Amino acid sequence: MHFGGVFSDFFTSCSELNMTTMTESTKKWYVVRAISGKEKKVKEMIESEVLHSGMKDHVDQVLIPTEKVYQIRNGKKVSKERSFFPGYILIQADLIGELPHVIKNLTGVIGFLGETKGGDPVPLRASEVSRILGTVDELAESAEELNIPFIVGESVKVIDGPFNSFSGLIEEINAEKKKLKVMVKIFGRKTPLELSYMQVEKE
Repeated sequence: MHFGGVFSDFFTSCSELNMTTMTESTKKWYVVRAISGKEKKVKEMIESEVLHSGMKDHVDQVLIPTEKVYQIRNGKKVSKERSFFPGYILIQADLIGELPHVIKNLTGVIGFLGETKGGDPVPLRASEVSRILGTVDELAESAEELNIPFIVGESVKVIDGPFNSFSGLIEEINAEKKKLKVMVKIFGRKTPLELSYMQVEKE
């Protein structure tokens, strides 16, 4: 069964997947549907239940796809993780014996994505797993989402790199690359610096 549309976007954005384990393990990947907001609790319950029921050998990984978001609070950058696709958890496992039944009966679990009524859970297709693998490196290198509205002429302080603690004015903003051109005074001379959004904070 193929999970298309929005689910494909979800699968291609799971940057925390372990590539080595995915390529070497014979276990298949499944998607567990959970009550939105309860993903972390459900993940912990799955791991605990698997451990205590002696089925650890049948489960390799339980993952919640997340993304890191940066915001400004009281003039300081604050990072937080949020669920990329609320209500979905990935599990790499051999769903044999009582394991599917055990997982589906945990508090907060709705069921497995793609399963038919009374049928078995449906694993991701090899092409979908390959799509995930093909985007991991790209996602790891991509710029993180940053909700900071900088403006030209604004005063900022450098908080990272060799010019840490220097202050200057923003002269140019490259929103696409998330970079700023900041004019700072170094030894009494104005010097332009190219800095990423994450290397400065508003004064």
